[in-house]
Amino acid sequence: MKVLHIDSSVLADNSVTRELSAAVVNGLRAQLPGVEVTYRDLDAVPVPHLSGKSLAKVDELDAAAGERVLQQFLDADVVVIGAPMYNFSVPSTLKAWIDRIAVAGRTFRYTEAGPVGLAGGKRVIIASGRGGIHTGSNVDFQEPFLRQVFAFLGIDTVEFVRAEGVAYSPQHRVDALAGALASIPQLLAEAA
Repeated sequence: MKVLHIDSSVLADNSVTRELSAAVVNGLRAQLPGVEVTYRDLDAVPVPHLSGKSLAKVDELDAAAGERVLQQFLDADVVVIGAPMYNFSVPSTLKAWIDRIAVAGRTFRYTEAGPVGLAGGKRVIIASGRGGIHTGSNVDFQEPFLRQVFAFLGIDTVEFVRAEGVAYSPQHRVDALAGALASIPQLLAEAA
């Protein structure tokens, strides 16, 4: 089994999502000995944002880099994404990565009946960290966006591990992180 582990937080060792995504990947390793993990840190090595030159594939280096990003995604059976909520959505580096994996003819196609996802059969686990409490609110553009993107690509299994309210106080952070970490074994057991 191949796992693609993506982190997008800019907070390094102070990141809730990095801790959660690492715990998910470690849980997968414990559950599935021999799992192959590919790691990509979008803060340390960001994927360039899409441009006219990117789409036209005029720059050979950019085109080759974009193909590597896409192939990593296509090769993965499970994608684990550390996705903090920044300004009610996802970090721009994560959006840039999404723009490189949402490729017409490769991960989706349009038909007379509408779009069809071509990247099905994967499991996506999102490790979400939020300073406030936003689940189910009208200002949560992170989770609905990520669910929509992956559904558009044909991926039905998108699960979330959430730590919310981490900016309220140090105790809120500790409690939210502990609750999220405690939920990981159950999440992994349900899909085993």
